[in-house]
Amino acid sequence: MRPLDENETTQVFEKLFKFVGSNLKNIVENPSHEGPDPNPGRYCFRLQKNRVYYVSESLVKRATNIKRENLVSLGTQIGKFTKTGKFQLTIQSLNLLAANAKHKVWLKPTSEMSFLYGNNVLKGGLGRITENINPNDGVVVFSMSDMPLGFGVAAKSTQDCRKMDPNGIVVIHQADIGEYLRMEDEL
Repeated sequence: MRPLDENETTQVFEKLFKFVGSNLKNIVENPSHEGPDPNPGRYCFRLQKNRVYYVSESLVKRATNIKRENLVSLGTQIGKFTKTGKFQLTIQSLNLLAANAKHKVWLKPTSEMSFLYGNNVLKGGLGRITENINPNDGVVVFSMSDMPLGFGVAAKSTQDCRKMDPNGIVVIHQADIGEYLRMEDEL
């Protein structure tokens, strides 16, 4: 497990900024309350086998006693680097994104299952949407009871969504909590 280099850090922060905007500062400067240390440390990003983890510094210090090949996971996995070197957020980052989301979309109960099966969000299934969403902005998808379901990329702006037909795509699916069942071997 090692710290991210400059290029990797840039890619991770750009992707997170797409979803949380200026709330990225809250993620980076979040104090940690884990471990026996009287002084809480901070959370940091670490890389292990092309996977990026969000973990407290005190946990990282204690994990140095474990061999790298024996260490499976540490903290919360927020994403991974693909074979081409691009960073991709994974579903495990949903709690972090939902707590700091800049743009949100709420689904009607009738369209929740469709989204959880990996389909895009259609205008007909949209319950509410935050203002000032632009195309290609990162969007966190919630149920009407404020339970985070997943995240994706906005296909249209908030203004365009009001004028479009019910079968138009509003959010392009990237990840959802149904992946825990569909891809349990890969996670």
